[in-house]
Amino acid sequence: MRACRRQEVPHTPVWYMRQAGRALPEYLRVREGVPMLEACARPEMIVEITLQPVRRYAVDAAIFFSDIVVPLKAVGVDVDLKPGVGPVIADPIRDAADVRAIRALTPADVPYVTEAVRGLVGELGATPLIGFAGAPFTLAAYLIEGGPSKTHDRTKALMYGRPDLWHELMDKLADITVAFLKVQIEAGASAVQLFDSWAGAVAPDDYREAVLPHSRRILAEIADLGVPRIHFGVGTGELLGLMGEAGADVVGVDWRVPLDEAARRVDPGKALQGNLDPAVLFAPWDVVQRRAKDVLDRGRTAEGHIFNLGHGVPPSADPDVLARLADFVHETSAR
Repeated sequence: MRACRRQEVPHTPVWYMRQAGRALPEYLRVREGVPMLEACARPEMIVEITLQPVRRYAVDAAIFFSDIVVPLKAVGVDVDLKPGVGPVIADPIRDAADVRAIRALTPADVPYVTEAVRGLVGELGATPLIGFAGAPFTLAAYLIEGGPSKTHDRTKALMYGRPDLWHELMDKLADITVAFLKVQIEAGASAVQLFDSWAGAVAPDDYREAVLPHSRRILAEIADLGVPRIHFGVGTGELLGLMGEAGADVVGVDWRVPLDEAARRVDPGKALQGNLDPAVLFAPWDVVQRRAKDVLDRGRTAEGHIFNLGHGVPPSADPDVLARLADFVHETSAR
């Protein structure tokens, strides 16, 4: 929390995106036979899976076990998480009627989130819990494409060709995202991360006009709740300055842009998070050390730095390497 607020820290803190997940054998045992979205609706399972990496690694925060499509499922969208594919939408958005059919989210839609967050806060003690949600562009991309896409052609066609309908959809998704984040914060989450996984698909001018206003509103509407706000996207090197303008306290950086360059692109008054390439985890340990030290050295140019990967933990990553890496970050960065 001190690093998020750009205050002095005894060492650079570290956590890993997707640290609660497929790389852990204990996670696979707990999840056996349980579909992902069902697991995300069972409070006792959410608590157990969220705690697993905290027990195994010396990470400085837990990340709430959930998925960015959970609030969509909660408001009645027919979505499934298919193994090896990702979110699949049964009835993709095609017209104004489809947009207007999306309803608002209330806390009563996600009681399991409130219960799980409260349980986790009690279990974690001084270790912060990071809540999260998907940003409107990324949610819109799944809703319009019907699933993952490399090109986002349908999404961008709607954005370019029907800006009125685009903003109507983005407004609805922003409302859902604000409500989902507030549920987590009010239940006790210490910080939140807004994931815009697919925002790197758009050019800066389009981002400024069609995406930024909605992310900015989300971050503004939770500003008074007193928790640090992290904003992260993939392939967003050209958008880092604009993402900083959205208003988060911390800008997440993927592995494509060195942190010292990211610090130049993002306006003052922000901490940075990142950004070891997840593929480095599969290299020999001396390479992992060297690359991690480079991230730490470049991170010192930022006003605050939280060590993380540049994207999520790969499913086949060795948990022992992640454990050694967390220790290495603490030891090497000790002030």
